[in-house]
Amino acid sequence: MPEQRHTRPSTPSKGTRARGASGAAGQEAVTRFGPEKAARTACDWLQSFIVHRIESVCAVRRTEDGWCVAVDVLEVARIPDTTSLLATYEVELDGSGRPAEYRRVCRYHRGTANH
Repeated sequence: MPEQRHTRPSTPSKGTRARGASGAAGQEAVTRFGPEKAARTACDWLQSFIVHRIESVCAVRRTEDGWCVAVDVLEVARIPDTTSLLATYEVELDGSGRPAEYRRVCRYHRGTANH
């Protein structure tokens, strides 16, 4: 299945560093914006773009420029529940914690052992 990618223009807000800023100050912003807040921000932002129900956060990792959060989403609910269709989306956050883009990376049935 082809990857779907959606981007949002980066607009620095007052008092924040623009994307691509380097040095200790840029890394400090990533450190203050921890994995818990990254996951919460990614879910809230993703929910504003998609109509499907968010199931869970399955991964949060620090990147060179910020955070990458993997979110599992229920795309098609079926009975029995083990045949429901889910998808994993990755949400990229910049060093200040602002969402920059999201993409669907895979789709799978809930009962599938490997996806």
